[in-house]
Amino acid sequence: MSAAAREEPWPEPGEFRRLGRHYIRDLVFGANDGIITTFAVAAGVAGAALPGRVVLILGIANLLADGISMAASNFLSIRSEQAAHSDRQSSDDAFDPARHGFATFLAFVTAGMVPLLPYFFSHRFTQPFTDAVIFTAVALFMAGAGRALITRRCWWRNGMEMLAVGAVAALAAYLVGGLLAGLVNHAGARPG
Repeated sequence: MSAAAREEPWPEPGEFRRLGRHYIRDLVFGANDGIITTFAVAAGVAGAALPGRVVLILGIANLLADGISMAASNFLSIRSEQAAHSDRQSSDDAFDPARHGFATFLAFVTAGMVPLLPYFFSHRFTQPFTDAVIFTAVALFMAGAGRALITRRCWWRNGMEMLAVGAVAALAAYLVGGLLAGLVNHAGARPG
């Protein structure tokens, strides 16, 4: 068999929709979690009033570690589900755990970079956290709205749904960061 025959052809335009439907769970889950958890680092750091470089250090470490963890979890959960249902034929037989794990990782890391962009280019952004809030809101809305390419739901409702879920998580991270900074600073201020 020649190398050209072994290569998978580039999907036809209609094939993208089928592929999107097949991987939608992985892509939405990965993108949403990537944006939220990375922004949660920025929000927690901002709430604790720590330097911006801490966002980059913790954000990138979190992005890679959590992305790998999510990919592995998706891989293992699909393998476990397949093993649990190995005695019967199901539509899940078409699920390749490694590909779904990779789709989750790719969506997580790609979307998760968005909240960090203002910190990478802090010389251009005078308020990186404020810009990270805007970038994150836009990314959440766009990722949600993008689901309309695969589903039959209204694009702006999809976008608003994902934005609302993300806003709740981001607010929680910001408040917890501020609360913990206050507790740590208060405990450190006590005489030994």
